[in-house]
Amino acid sequence: MNTANQSYDPNNIFARILRKEIPCKTVYECDHVLAFHDINPIAPVHVLVIPKGPYVSLTDLSARGSDAELAALLRAVGIIARHLGLDETGYRFLANNGADAHQEVPHLHIHLFGGRALGPMLSRKEPA
Repeated sequence: MNTANQSYDPNNIFARILRKEIPCKTVYECDHVLAFHDINPIAPVHVLVIPKGPYVSLTDLSARGSDAELAALLRAVGIIARHLGLDETGYRFLANNGADAHQEVPHLHIHLFGGRALGPMLSRKEPA
């Protein structure tokens, strides 16, 4: 999947959450951003932060989005980290973009992880 050139699928799971067709446990919401707990967390705190606009990737948002949307997305990560107390011990935020990064949902989303030591960012071992 080349997210830079992929058209937006209005039926992806995050679009459906934004339309309230699928419930979520909201952590934060503003005009441009929705954040909610991941239903399959891989850390004690695992929140997904998504823009409300139809953007496939950060590349897409940076090309087509407004400055207000870009700022709101990054600001939301900081607000949520403070609200959940993650800034005291540390946290990680990650956005997978495209096939090589294993982006599973074609709607830009940032994973916010915390609540324990998270280990190294990536394995230094090359895949076979």
